[in-house]
Formats: sequence, structure tokens, C-alpha cells
Amino acid sequence: MNSGLKRFWVALATATVLCVLTPLAGAALVSTDQAIAQGAAEQDRARVRAFLEREDAREQLHVLGVDELAARDRVAGLTDAEVHTLAQKLDTLPAGGDLNDKQIIAIVLIVLLVLLLI
Repeated sequence: MNSGLKRFWVALATATVLCVLTPLAGAALVSTDQAIAQGAAEQDRARVRAFLEREDAREQLHVLGVDELAARDRVAGLTDAEVHTLAQKLDTLPAGGDLNDKQIIAIVLIVLLVLLLI
């Protein structure tokens, strides 16, 4: 084979590989409602994570025999609607030091039930 024909086949093979392996990019408009919903979901998820990082919540998880890392992984796997429900329940808790042991246990049990229902 002469060198011109070799170059042609190499160029053709290179062009074919580049065309086949290049991923196609797509673009779409994002509505304001979608952007707000995504931001709200991230805020709710951050609030639930912050609750799990509290010392009293970690102690209750330990008392109940729940691994802290497993609880975090389960929260990460929750849908946006489930996280929103949990965040709303956190909003109903009294502010300050009025939380007693029964309320903390109830919250942890709700979190565990939601996690187990996945």
C-alpha cells in the first residue's frame, strides 16, 4: 500500500472514532419553578443533614442501634418529597431546649420509618 492510501484510511478511521465516541450535548430551558424547587430541595436536605449532625440526634441514633453513616446514606437516598416532609416535621419542633427524650425518639423513629420504607 502506498503512503497516501494509508493516510486516507488512518484519517477515515480517526474521523469515524471521533464521531462515534463524541457525546452529544443537549440544552433546555429551565423554568423558574424548577429552579426554585431544586433550591428548596437542597435546603431541605441540608436541614435534615444538620439535624442528624446534632449531638443529641447522634446519641439517640446510637441508643437505637442505628449506624450514623448508614443514616446519612439513607437520607442521601431519599426523594425530594420525602426530604421535604422530614424538613417540615423538623419545623414543628419547639425551639430551644424544650425537646424532651420522647420527642427526640419520635423524630428519630419517623426518620427511620421513612428510611425503611424506601
